[in-house]
Amino acid sequence: ELFVQYLATYSYKHGRGKEKNALTYSDLSHTAEECETFQFLADILPKKILASKYLKMLEKEKRDGEVGENDEEDEEEEDEDKTVDEDVGS
Repeated sequence: ELFVQYLATYSYKHGRGKEKNALTYSDLSHTAEECETFQFLADILPKKILASKYLKMLEKEKRDGEVGENDEEDEEEEDEDKTVDEDVGS
């Protein structure tokens, strides 16, 4: 209870809570990112992002992953071609 109270109080004082007279999720997530004491909460309290931005990030990761996979497949095919050529030349 004391930890949650300290987190809430710290976030309120160092965030925009005083301006709005309320504690918001963004205050908590900002505290988790910026304050070294609360760094371990960064995964639990991530910054909010729009769903459209998240979907774009997923598409980009998928494209990057496909490019990496294609490169690996090309290398494997080249290795197989070399092996076949060596067998035929023997």
